[in-house]
Amino acid sequence: MNVICICLDTFRNDIVGEGKKLSHCQTPNLDEFRAGGVAFEGAHGEGQPTLQIRRAFLTGRRSFPWRYNFDRRGLWHHQPGWHKIPPEQDTIAEILVRRGYYTGMVADTYHMFKPTCNFTRGFVNYDFIRGQESDNWRGGTPDMIEQEMRKRVREPINWRKHATLVQYLYNMRGRQKEEDYLCARVMRRAAEWLDECHRNAPFFLWVDSFDPHEPWDPPSKYADLYCPDYEGKDFVFPGAVHENQQPTERELERIKALYLGEVSFVDKWVGALFDKVTELSLWDDTIVVVLSDHGTQLMDHGRYGKGGGNLRSYNTGIVWYMRHPDGPSGQVIDAYVQSHDLMPTLLSLLEVPHWTEGLNVWPLVTGEAERLRDHIVSGWCAAKEGRAGSWAAVRDDEWLYWTAVHEQDPNAVLFRLPDEEESVHDEHPGVVAEQRRRIEAVLNQPMPAMLNEVSDPGPPPWADYLSATSRS
Repeated sequence: MNVICICLDTFRNDIVGEGKKLSHCQTPNLDEFRAGGVAFEGAHGEGQPTLQIRRAFLTGRRSFPWRYNFDRRGLWHHQPGWHKIPPEQDTIAEILVRRGYYTGMVADTYHMFKPTCNFTRGFVNYDFIRGQESDNWRGGTPDMIEQEMRKRVREPINWRKHATLVQYLYNMRGRQKEEDYLCARVMRRAAEWLDECHRNAPFFLWVDSFDPHEPWDPPSKYADLYCPDYEGKDFVFPGAVHENQQPTERELERIKALYLGEVSFVDKWVGALFDKVTELSLWDDTIVVVLSDHGTQLMDHGRYGKGGGNLRSYNTGIVWYMRHPDGPSGQVIDAYVQSHDLMPTLLSLLEVPHWTEGLNVWPLVTGEAERLRDHIVSGWCAAKEGRAGSWAAVRDDEWLYWTAVHEQDPNAVLFRLPDEEESVHDEHPGVVAEQRRRIEAVLNQPMPAMLNEVSDPGPPPWADYLSATSRS
């Protein structure tokens, strides 16, 4: 049995499927995929955001609480949990390659390839598609991209503040057609990998697309689906819309359209990869999984972006859709599952012996179990004065509670589910105490907790260079 995993960054879990909040977003390929397999709608991250959750995906171990102080020289940024896979933890690729699997990775999620990171462990070959966000791939000088900058930020241009966008635009010079966009390049290369390697069965392929993470920069026609006849700036990094003036409603509408357009563009190219699976007749002997690492706010509570201060489901919830050749079609599982459950689930289905902290979730599909947990704990990284920190959330059938872990939090909240709008924290001290106890059980210490991981949330090392070389 082969395995293909497709991980999409910052893809909200309330898009694909009828009746969801953002189901008007056009995702025909993922809609069809979800309907043809199992949708784990109770899926949430265990430790988030980017590297933290991928480490859990690949090792079946908890990332949260943060506890490692590895060498991170050259790895920016240094937020908690933002580091390599510990050497004593086997990855699913390492386990499978030892059992005769041909393993491959195609990814543009550049954090996995930064100095001191080792997320390629166990892969026979890997393709790093360069150029996402602040990936230091191509150089240049500000005059080379000034016109492109003016389309995306307010003037006068604050070059240092927009250092990440500067690097991204350096990387995107020469882009002319859809196939040149990064998501398209990832999915096209993954399809080529299948052409080249699918006869080396069994195989394990990990495809990791940084889109639809910021910058929300799809071909314009995709954003125009959701905000037509727009003539202003495209704030591909949403924070730029607030610089120097109050944004207009039309500008905020366009930013949401940029995200939705990016999602539709991702769907198109994931569909192209699905087409290759069909062309090669792989559906009958391949488990295919579509995942995401977290979501993001789309002005849901007055802002764009994500972070530990808001652990509602649109941030901590993840996509987990799965097709097994012998599995059911159109099944929805609402029981709680988490990111570190992926590895044990796949290894169990492949009948590979293993030990992990995660759980095999397939009994939820076969009906052998109705639930695996009565609650889940999710951590989100933070940094404060150079020390590791985080927020943590607890969910059960009735309550959602979240709080800062590294300090006393006067803004901790408690929601009675399914409502995630109005906190009833002060009205239920007994519930709050029980939820805090659950977090402390994971931390193995009382809160506020002193985690031993040191973080370094400073600016990128090239920001001063941009200030020195830019034109006012």
